[in-house]
Amino acid sequence: MRIILLGAPGSGKGTVARVLVERTGTPHISTGDMLRAAQAAKTSLGASAREYMESGRLVPDDIVIGLIRNRLGQSDCLSKGYILDGFPRTLSQAAELGVVLADLESDVQAVFDLQVNRQLLIKRLSGRRICKSCDAIYHVVNMPPKKEGICDICGGELYQRADDQPATVENRLDVYEVQTKPLIEYYRNMGLLYPVEGDKGVQAVFEMIIHTLDNIRKPARDQAQ
Repeated sequence: MRIILLGAPGSGKGTVARVLVERTGTPHISTGDMLRAAQAAKTSLGASAREYMESGRLVPDDIVIGLIRNRLGQSDCLSKGYILDGFPRTLSQAAELGVVLADLESDVQAVFDLQVNRQLLIKRLSGRRICKSCDAIYHVVNMPPKKEGICDICGGELYQRADDQPATVENRLDVYEVQTKPLIEYYRNMGLLYPVEGDKGVQAVFEMIIHTLDNIRKPARDQAQ
């Protein structure tokens, strides 16, 4: 499996990716997770990214592309493929990704665009809470913890990320509209884009992705026979 998950912040890319990982074993590559890990480790890259992430702006390409190139070149991605979540976000990043994949003699099978209306996105993001210890995700309305502010899994403290606060959420969605939506047309012109109704539930999205990939692979299997 070699796919890209597109969609605005809060569209469910990370949740869908986790289900795909559990059921297929394909490596999940989330630039957001990698950048937050760099911040937590207090690396120079993390420090450079912090001011951008906390204001809802996109992290500069040179930082993100360096992370992606290193990750895609690791043995698990080379043997099992990848689920790219949160990258690319701009046309220039898409072009750079093409260069990286060409160098690795790889290609993208499909790009799935998770479509969710703006008001639902705001509701999802502003209600999200994260465990400081294990990164488990909750929602104050849709998936609250058993005890307010405490993780069900490890007992860690739950918090609201700076980029999930309402004002920042609005800015993140505005940035997406301007800089990331052009990718939809870019990948449509390449014949790789598959729209997905992201508000239909994780299982429905998962089944649609697997069904699409099976159809993509079928001509190759038929030709091999």
